[in-house]
Amino acid sequence: MLEDCANSMPLSQDPMRYYRAKRDNARPRVGDKYSILGFISSGTYGRVYKAQSKAADAKIHAIKKFKPDKEGDVVTYTGISQSAIREIALNREISHENVVALKEVILEDKSIYMVFEYAEHDFLQVIHHHSQTLRVSISQHVLKSLTYQLLNGLLYLHDAHIIHRDLKPANILITSGGVVKIGDLGLARLTYQPLQPLFAGDKVVVTIWYRAPELLLGAKHYNKSIDIWAVGCVIAELASLRPIFKGEEAKLDSKKNVPFQRDQMLKIAEVLGTADERDWPGLKDMPEYQNLKRLDHYNNRLHEWSTPRVKTQSGYEFLKQTFAYDPDKRLTAREALKHKWFTEDPVPSANAFQFLPTHQIPPHRRITQDDAPSMMPLPTANSHAQAAAQVQAQAQAQLSQLSQSHSAKGSVASFGSNGGGGGGHTRKKSRLG
Repeated sequence: MLEDCANSMPLSQDPMRYYRAKRDNARPRVGDKYSILGFISSGTYGRVYKAQSKAADAKIHAIKKFKPDKEGDVVTYTGISQSAIREIALNREISHENVVALKEVILEDKSIYMVFEYAEHDFLQVIHHHSQTLRVSISQHVLKSLTYQLLNGLLYLHDAHIIHRDLKPANILITSGGVVKIGDLGLARLTYQPLQPLFAGDKVVVTIWYRAPELLLGAKHYNKSIDIWAVGCVIAELASLRPIFKGEEAKLDSKKNVPFQRDQMLKIAEVLGTADERDWPGLKDMPEYQNLKRLDHYNNRLHEWSTPRVKTQSGYEFLKQTFAYDPDKRLTAREALKHKWFTEDPVPSANAFQFLPTHQIPPHRRITQDDAPSMMPLPTANSHAQAAAQVQAQAQAQLSQLSQSHSAKGSVASFGSNGGGGGGHTRKKSRLG
């Protein structure tokens, strides 16, 4: 009631409304500083766009827009999310060549925009390019260069007492100059004198395929070594072009309790063998220890898995040490950077794409123009007319084609028969394949 009265009062008679309006008008808006070029991706946090600075340098940036919270069917502003606060707070305090740089934060119409440096590729895109387009494995030079730079950025974060907690191929970017950039600190936490325990507010961290055994077994206390396990999973995926531990995640129950991740533990055991108390003394203290004991027994097959993929004995030893079941026996980021694997030819370089032929370099990140109405420029009247004409022409063409197909003697082939049975069941591949 009072607010309605205040809003109906002229600005000249309401000093606070006048001050707020003047402050909001003086604040730079996203559209004043950047031209939105297209939509990149979306997630639970919001959306990411490719943008170009309107300044003289005309630099390309990635803008992450955090969406307001939802209450029922009505979008209502209820404050800043915990993920956004963490990401802003941590990114403002760090600076390293192998971590994505935050340029600025803009608050506009109760939405938060984080402006980052732009990277043309990510690890997932490189994996897909090699598996689907080139159909060849990633070269040892590229593999080592990407891994070394990833560990270099991770060492910086760990030295700053930051644990990432969501390392996976999609969150690790690469510039066109072959420089790795660790991104997405939305789940990251400070490990030095945290205000709350790491488990508080985040019962589930790290995407399931990259989640360390201690997390899968219900540990509430963990350390930076969970990032090292994730690095091992990422390296293995780069080497084999598919996730090494591709399990099905058991979802939270109705009371938000975290279930035992049986399938994921089985996928790990099938390659690394069953976890043993002799190698991991703290295993018996894990909350899910009794569930683990009910699983079938497996022998370690990591050497068999590594030989055709990582090629060398030192590469196998490197993976073996990142995949130690006991968190205290895993390599640290500093130890990993000094590993013998990086001293053997081919040695890593600052530009991961340095020796690649042009056709083997992945294409730039794809952007779309029609999937981001909240930030893309509104269409003009002319563009509406053109779009309507185009839709009408397409409709007429489809009607004509449909009538021809009905009059033809043969029937239209199904999607399943196109290209050799794309709709049928695929053969189950070997776990180690």
